[in-house]
Amino acid sequence: QVQLVESGGGLVQAGGSLRLSCAASGRIFSNYDMGWFRQAPGKEREFVTRVGWSSGSTYYADSVKGRFTISRDIPKNTVYLQMNSLKPEDAAVYYCATDQGYSAAWSPPYKFLSWGQGTQVTVSS
Repeated sequence: QVQLVESGGGLVQAGGSLRLSCAASGRIFSNYDMGWFRQAPGKEREFVTRVGWSSGSTYYADSVKGRFTISRDIPKNTVYLQMNSLKPEDAAVYYCATDQGYSAAWSPPYKFLSWGQGTQVTVSS
């Protein structure tokens, strides 16, 4: 079982940048994908981005394309989310997730994903 620990959240002004990190403990196999979701108060958890651990293939929600970049450091078992040009609507708790090789887990209701504890991102206008 992979365990995920996020860090890097905080308060930033609109237009600013933040980089989130997600450190995974345990073995990350080549067929895993890792990614990020977010959940704002009163809203459902929504997909942000994911990356194929071996392939490096990336997928993004339309709302973050061109502003957010996901990357991974394989030796460090860490995935990053670089967030630029932040908007107030990006404010949320950001959760790291992995499918542990089960690609269908990225479809709602996401119940087969493994989650981190989340990190808060606040964007002031």
